[in-house]
Amino acid sequence: MTAPTPAAPETVGGADVLREDLAERSQTVGDIANRLDAFALEIGTWRVSAFDVLFTVAAILLVLGFALVATRLTRSALRRLTALDGTQRVLAEKIASIVIWVVTFLVGVDLLGIDLTALTVFSGAFGLAIGFGLQKTFGNLISGIILLMDKSIKPGDVIAVSDQTGQQTFGQIRKIGIRAVSVTTRDEREYLIPNENLMINQVENWSYSSKNVRVQVPVGVSYDADMALAEKLMLEAAAKARRVLATPSPSVWWSGFGDNAVNFTIHCWINDPEEGVGNVRSDVLKHLWGLFKEHGVALPFPQRDLNLRDSDALDRVIAALEERRGDTPQ
Repeated sequence: MTAPTPAAPETVGGADVLREDLAERSQTVGDIANRLDAFALEIGTWRVSAFDVLFTVAAILLVLGFALVATRLTRSALRRLTALDGTQRVLAEKIASIVIWVVTFLVGVDLLGIDLTALTVFSGAFGLAIGFGLQKTFGNLISGIILLMDKSIKPGDVIAVSDQTGQQTFGQIRKIGIRAVSVTTRDEREYLIPNENLMINQVENWSYSSKNVRVQVPVGVSYDADMALAEKLMLEAAAKARRVLATPSPSVWWSGFGDNAVNFTIHCWINDPEEGVGNVRSDVLKHLWGLFKEHGVALPFPQRDLNLRDSDALDRVIAALEERRGDTPQ
């Protein structure tokens, strides 16, 4: 009965091909490679030598360097294309990066001589990881690509953001990354919002179809003031503000009659919401303060009328006060 032939040890196929090629080209280099290959560690059918380790490290560094250089060159080339707008450029960069890294992985596998059938178990485990642990990560990746394709959210847009306390503020989109969108507010706070949240939640985009934004400035005027003059001065103050647009022109609405004042709302338009809206309100109110002072338009202040009902206790208090007043020397 013939004894079974022992299985050949499994090695890094690419390293063996390179070592044989070096031996054919130069005997000296081939001897060095064979000596490095002699220092090996065998575990079952696996054999890993010092030459295999050096070759693997060099191959990994080579393919990673290729991927990084190719990604940078692709981004530089896409940024020089004037036919693409900002959103299309970012989308093209993301797709190109994904393609480059997939090609890099396949080249690295081929260079190392790894049999893809040996990765069957690994691919199954990787698929389970995607289904459970990495589900959100891949969901955010796909959401980011969809946002760039339909152009509903793009770099440079101004959107409304809610902080942890529920207070809403606005910010400008600086970057749409693989996992999250970077939004910077006027106070230089940077919010990282997952792409998936922007897909499933309601988003207030101030510059989706137009960058024109209406700013509302509430103003109260005393009941004794000349309302026609006050309204005229409000329009003049809004027109003097630096960032307020002439078209659409500012307008003034009566908001209602308050306890101490007649309430107005100045409506004015800007086309640069990324510069903020609070400073626009401040500019309008600053001009309005000077105009009101110049034309004698009174600003309101709290007023209260007190009505005291007659009672025995109140009469005794009044009588005591009058008696004390009478005893006081003149």
